[in-house]
Amino acid sequence: MLNIKTKNSTLLGPLQFVTGIVERRHTLPILSNVLIEVLDQYIHFLATDLEVQIKASAKLDFPHKPGSLTVGAKKLQDILRALPPDADTALDTKENRLTIKAGKSRFTLQTLAAADYPKIAEAKDSASEFSLPQRELKRVLGLVQFAMAVQDIRYYLNGVLLSTEGDILRVVATDGHRLSMAQYKLAEPVAKIDAILPRKTVLELVKLLDESDDPIKLTMHQNQVKFTFTGIEIVSKIVEGKFPDYTKVIPAGYTNHVSLNRAEFQGALQRASILSNDKIRGVRLVFTKDSLSIICSNNENEEAEESLPIPYEREALDIAFNIAYLLDVLSHLSTETIQLSLGEANMSSALMTQPGSDDFKYVVMPMRI
Repeated sequence: MLNIKTKNSTLLGPLQFVTGIVERRHTLPILSNVLIEVLDQYIHFLATDLEVQIKASAKLDFPHKPGSLTVGAKKLQDILRALPPDADTALDTKENRLTIKAGKSRFTLQTLAAADYPKIAEAKDSASEFSLPQRELKRVLGLVQFAMAVQDIRYYLNGVLLSTEGDILRVVATDGHRLSMAQYKLAEPVAKIDAILPRKTVLELVKLLDESDDPIKLTMHQNQVKFTFTGIEIVSKIVEGKFPDYTKVIPAGYTNHVSLNRAEFQGALQRASILSNDKIRGVRLVFTKDSLSIICSNNENEEAEESLPIPYEREALDIAFNIAYLLDVLSHLSTETIQLSLGEANMSSALMTQPGSDDFKYVVMPMRI
């Protein structure tokens, strides 16, 4: 049995944190539900897709009797969203039905037994723990998450490598065509860790983390990682498999460096992309003395060309890339300038970095067009 009364916002806040991983259609119908548990002065909402599990809690105005149930997550969320935030909202169960009352509104939903909800069991093996500010984990994940593969048969690419070495935390993502790496210096050294986080875990973290210095604690087990922060707990399985050796992919020894204004380069690429081939999405970057030409064409023999004045004194170079891969990274950077490092051949990969910092590296492979 469950019987509580509180402000609508008290319920809606934590519920919205957990519903992002709920799928409407699932082979197990109960996974479309959210588990609600009331213990003492707290209400807990929990959702899982069997790969990642999110739990969010809120303090109730006064103690309530313990109780638990599961109910359709999206339906409950839609109902609470439609009610005024400050509405006094009551949840009451009878048999296998949940009744939601607020003012003159009344809704009745079907429930399933809480005992049947398939929680992810927390690992019991020894763990490594460390903390960092939420905004820093959000920042480094945001700098790499766009480079994750999507439904690649190489399942270990459909996520992000989280790696620690001494007091350095690195996160790396690649889809085989481009690679993004970002790092953060921890307050103190931690045990060496290499774990691949699933795609959904990464996307939920980027969405839920604050732009604040409030800490997030990472508890790393052999096959599982737990993130704990501001009333939210995320338990995620670790993807099995060996992540590619990213150190061999990042070019070393390039001497051909070009400094570019990020906003100007991004704007020129966006304009040129209007006439790019929809399937190939190729763009030619032609470097000549003190100039960069950005050229896109399509199957209808239409062409766009943009020119940017740049400090370039090396041999002329004509190299092509997928324009979407360049725009992806530029939209996630905030620095005024970026450094593009190039090989001597027109089929060498390009390395993009932020001037004066080794905390971010982006490698993109060239293409033939």
